[in-house]
Amino acid sequence: MRALILVDIQNDFCPGGSLAVTGGDQVVPVANTLIPKFGLVVATQDAHPPGHSSFAAQGGPWPDHCVHNTYGQLFHPDLNVGDIDIIFPKGTLHDQDSYSGFADDGGNETGLHTFLTGFENVDDLEGHQNVDELYILGLATDYCVKATVLDALKLGYKVVVVLDGCRGVDIKARDSQEAFAEMAAAGATFTNSSAVQ
Repeated sequence: MRALILVDIQNDFCPGGSLAVTGGDQVVPVANTLIPKFGLVVATQDAHPPGHSSFAAQGGPWPDHCVHNTYGQLFHPDLNVGDIDIIFPKGTLHDQDSYSGFADDGGNETGLHTFLTGFENVDDLEGHQNVDELYILGLATDYCVKATVLDALKLGYKVVVVLDGCRGVDIKARDSQEAFAEMAAAGATFTNSSAVQ
């Protein structure tokens, strides 16, 4: 079975947000187009406590972003959140950053892998088990998308990255291209939303 994974399509990563990705809002219509094509749609969501270790004021690399219970943490208002089956928060521990949707940098799991492989039932979604193929898109290509893709491959999933559904931070000009190359080298394949049936 396949699933669609939407990575961190949140206000703070879109234009006007505290850690805005150029064109970040352009992934929203791509996501909305693909959502009805999948029987299972999962979203990851940065949900940092105030004063998180990744914030610049604490010596981290990023401005305050996606702070729990703020507008910036919310999904982009145009995203069809009503059709998302389950959301996995990440980066919830004060001293651990979490780029991957599967686990934070300290190895603390979000529960995504357990859910996808059906080791536990969640509400009325117990039929969604034994997922083995993931279509992944979202923000940002060179950080959370890349980390989620690489972890998924390590866990044995077949991974398809939706190119037109990704945008990167690109602190350096080629960061996104290099991220795609790293994903490909690890075994990911690529498509555009128009080719997804």
